[in-house]
Amino acid sequence: MTSPQPTETADVVLVGAGIMSATLATLLNDLQPDWKMVVLERLDAAGLESSNAWNNAGTGHSALCELNYAPQAADGTVSADKALNINEQFQVTRQLWSSLVENGTLQDPSSFINSVPHISMVFGEEHANYLRARYDAFKPNKLFERMEFTEDRSVIADWAPLTMHGRGAGRVAATFAPEGTDVDFGALTNQLLDHLRGRNVSVQYGQQVTTLKRQSDGSWLVSVEDRLNSDNNRVIRAGFVFLGAGGGALPLLQKSGIKEAKGFGGFPVSGLFLRNTDPTVTAQHNAKVYGQASVGAPPMSVPHLDTRYVNGRRAIMFGPYGGFKPNFLKKGSLLDLPKSVRAHNLYPMTRAGMANLDLVKYLMGELTKTRSQRIDALHEYYPTADGSQWELIEAGQRVQVMKSDPKKGGVLQFGTELVTSADGSIGALLGASPGASTAVPIMLNLLSRCFPAKLSEWEPRIKELIPAYGVKLNDNPRLADEIMGHTASVLGID
Repeated sequence: MTSPQPTETADVVLVGAGIMSATLATLLNDLQPDWKMVVLERLDAAGLESSNAWNNAGTGHSALCELNYAPQAADGTVSADKALNINEQFQVTRQLWSSLVENGTLQDPSSFINSVPHISMVFGEEHANYLRARYDAFKPNKLFERMEFTEDRSVIADWAPLTMHGRGAGRVAATFAPEGTDVDFGALTNQLLDHLRGRNVSVQYGQQVTTLKRQSDGSWLVSVEDRLNSDNNRVIRAGFVFLGAGGGALPLLQKSGIKEAKGFGGFPVSGLFLRNTDPTVTAQHNAKVYGQASVGAPPMSVPHLDTRYVNGRRAIMFGPYGGFKPNFLKKGSLLDLPKSVRAHNLYPMTRAGMANLDLVKYLMGELTKTRSQRIDALHEYYPTADGSQWELIEAGQRVQVMKSDPKKGGVLQFGTELVTSADGSIGALLGASPGASTAVPIMLNLLSRCFPAKLSEWEPRIKELIPAYGVKLNDNPRLADEIMGHTASVLGID
């Protein structure tokens, strides 16, 4: 059976109109403005899945407060290495955003990023001792030099008043990082894509990719179904395809048939948040307060009490409460998980599942929680919270990466995974947090892997957009001060 003749051609097809595709399209359009690009989104607007403001915590992930990036070793020591890597990546992201504000691609920075201090807060002897050890490991590093530590309740009350009102006895410890941020990735996504329209980039909604077929010349035939008008179904021939469809990336990657996709599976995790928009409450809290995860809880389920800025309004969110649904997207199908099982990933997925039974137990427990139990969890961080003021909202789906492992058979990975073909003609991003915050370095990595022949040509421009490109700021204190000061000023977060 012969493939239908393409009705359209493009240099690049990007599947999914979220922050990843928007970032990659922005970079490619700047570096190669003559390339024709098509962004295909199955929903009727951009940034409605994981990038939507209410489908994620909006944390500018820079390891300032997220304790899972610096676990305590068996000997009691804490390493800052992973946290430094996350922070360095966010600094790269900040640099690009700053350049895009300066050149007019992005408008008022406060529409997508706001200064919100990041706080880690823990309770009890063991957790307090850990937090002190973490602080001692972090503080000597340039990127964490502004961090403060205290067990003084009056100081913590100055940092985050709601967390201390009515708190009972017991040891409390906290760290404070003033340079933390809240980010509306949905607003950012829409601004980036709006700017690209008319610049050799077409953004099309209601378009579902059904098949991907590689051709002998290395190009791809991308079959597209118009969900509103089947008469518009078509095939696009593209030189490069990026699968930035969040949880929908794995099924599409499997359809590509590339050998690099073998052994990958996905484990979907859902979540709920409590939200408060009462101005008398929200005015009293300007911080993201992260705690310690429960036993068995995935990293994205660490409890946190967050200030959010969405559409110019301030809100507070608490959660997330974990759960399980087999769909890979919030607006996906209950058959997503079973349909993703293949002969090549069944064993890795089984082994990974057996090794994470505590996670399964945790999620089942979360599913059975009553509203009263959820309010009880809120009271651990905001003791005097009035439960009637909080509404329960559904967050987005997070599909955690499951992949084969030579020693364990299969592992569950809490992070992101960039999968690219050997010839660089297709790339896909799998996984979740801290994805959005690290979108820029991830997409730069994709450029180096998929367009190695173009990189030397592009690098001068990349360095204009990202002045510290390829440099670790933590190892260059003077440059760090210059770059971080500049981006903070441009983004209005100093």
